[in-house]
Amino acid sequence: MSLASDLAIRSNNVCELCNSENDLSIYLVPPKVEESKEHCLMICQSCKEQVNGEIEIDANHWRCLNESIWSESTAVKVLAHRMLKRLETEAWAQDLLGMMYLEEDVLEWAESENTGAKIIHKDANGKVLQAGDSVVLIQDLKVKGANFTAKRGTSVRRISLDRNNANHIEGRVNNQHIVILTQYVKKSN
Repeated sequence: MSLASDLAIRSNNVCELCNSENDLSIYLVPPKVEESKEHCLMICQSCKEQVNGEIEIDANHWRCLNESIWSESTAVKVLAHRMLKRLETEAWAQDLLGMMYLEEDVLEWAESENTGAKIIHKDANGKVLQAGDSVVLIQDLKVKGANFTAKRGTSVRRISLDRNNANHIEGRVNNQHIVILTQYVKKSN
């Protein structure tokens, strides 16, 4: 039997994450490179685009993971765990993560560096930010743990990006290294 046939049988011809029957394809869960039944799952186009960071995550779409976390397929559990981690700000996602159990080697795979999903940082206007960019604060920000307020209009040069959170960047203001929420900055030209 081919991999596609094996996955079609295992998945009952539906997306193994959301149960959609439309636009199904085989998805190899990174950083695995061997296309096998253990490393792949059947996934719909909508899930695939969100997993890969091609489109913005629709949190309500991922409520389907309350069933997927119980899958017997390791690849499905790994991808479900990764998406729940990306949705950690949602209370229901935190609850599902708390219920989920992964063996140590599976958890290591789920938390591996190369998740295949790109975290995209965007400023308040939706412009994509990259490491080394300059931004301007669009609002006065009281800096926690310091005795100053970063004033609106302050330029922050050579920002760095938080690789785990699309809403956080880092930079120096008043000779102090601080974390800044992307919603309070706009990219300088």
